[in-house]
Amino acid sequence: MTSFRRSLASALLFVFIVLGFASSAHALPAFARKYGLRCSACHEAWPMLNYFGQKFKDNGYQLMNDRDAPIWQNPSYWPVVFRITPNWHRESTNKVLVDTPAGPNSGEVQVTSHGFDLSGLDFHTGGTLDKNISFYVLPSSDPTASFHFEQVFARLDNIFGSPWLNVKLGKFELDNLVSEKRILTLTSISGIYQTYHFIPQGDGNIFGQIGDNQLGVEWMGHSVNDRTRVSAALLSSSDGNVNLSYGNSYSGFFAASQAFDVGKLGVDRIGAYAMVGEAPTTYITQNGGSIIPGAAIGNKSYSREGFVGLFYFGKLDFLAVTQHGSDSAWFGAGYGDLPGGTIVNNNIPGTTLPVGARAPTWNGYMLETHYVYSPQLIFIQRSEWERMSQQADPTSASNFGDVDMYTIGYRYYPIMTSRAGFAWHNEYSWTRQRGTAPDGGDLSSSSLLLGFDFDF
Repeated sequence: MTSFRRSLASALLFVFIVLGFASSAHALPAFARKYGLRCSACHEAWPMLNYFGQKFKDNGYQLMNDRDAPIWQNPSYWPVVFRITPNWHRESTNKVLVDTPAGPNSGEVQVTSHGFDLSGLDFHTGGTLDKNISFYVLPSSDPTASFHFEQVFARLDNIFGSPWLNVKLGKFELDNLVSEKRILTLTSISGIYQTYHFIPQGDGNIFGQIGDNQLGVEWMGHSVNDRTRVSAALLSSSDGNVNLSYGNSYSGFFAASQAFDVGKLGVDRIGAYAMVGEAPTTYITQNGGSIIPGAAIGNKSYSREGFVGLFYFGKLDFLAVTQHGSDSAWFGAGYGDLPGGTIVNNNIPGTTLPVGARAPTWNGYMLETHYVYSPQLIFIQRSEWERMSQQADPTSASNFGDVDMYTIGYRYYPIMTSRAGFAWHNEYSWTRQRGTAPDGGDLSSSSLLLGFDFDF
């Protein structure tokens, strides 16, 4: 391989790993520096890993040789990356109730704001503490530099020499096939998967959001060739919040996937997942209603079940998700989370549900398309639809709270090196929610973002 081709391969590997971050991804450009791999070693087509890249990740960021242990690395080597996105963006909402009436809507106006801004800062570090002991730490801030720990875990890999025995403890991304932490879209609307975070109108359950990193312990196992993967996690029902803020309740997350060779097109994967458990609906109080931290009671059940797929057709690849959600009627009636730290509905002994209250159920669908024109230019499309199948309040319209979301964009990478990444990101997103405007009509919002997405 010529010097130019070696440099280009290293650069592509770095960019492919970096662009998988979009939030808290499970890869670092430092791995490219550590092992000197080519992009084709880990990727079928960015951003998806081939079987070797998936195996590297599943083995705890190890190649299973002597170079895995930190003791063999140069003392100056430090697996670290900073990522931030300076940008210009425009945000618009069609119906906002204002104090000063304007136009025919008698106080309902479209509100638009635009200007230059910053994203938050992600500080990624991960790798191995010793052979078969891996770690990941991600302090992350909002645009005002208010930090929190987005991800912190340590993992024991290949216990007793078996790839079926890997145990992780800490705060981590759920082991789902379609990862929100590798999301490519960045606007205020598309920066999350709506399907993973949808909550019915008036529902108090924040605990079943598949896209959020969670606190708990996870077992994960995979076949030697990594085609078959399974995992199970026991999680605190806290949506990743620390200090036992929601008391004593637990949820489980289970996932399985299977990969298939599709000839020259690469490797497709299909999988399924389920999140089931209980979460609190009320809180013990004292001194006239003050909440006792961590004293949550009245646990009620909820569930999320989904099917996912990754499919390749030449330069086109597709991510597909369908999910069914169900909450206890208590959550549907507004019991559960504490908005602003204040009890809105308190499920004290003797409380009864409103007449006719039902368990809300819904279905979500997502299809994301990537067209990889070249390693330096990628076009993105995503469509999501959230549909209520049963309202908690039988008097609500059947489509109340339904969501439609569409986004289009592209990322262009003018430079790619083994030390830093730079992307010119352009994207437009639009969303509509049925019946949630102040006048009872549909509420729609749009977001346009142009920015420099870089890490180093």
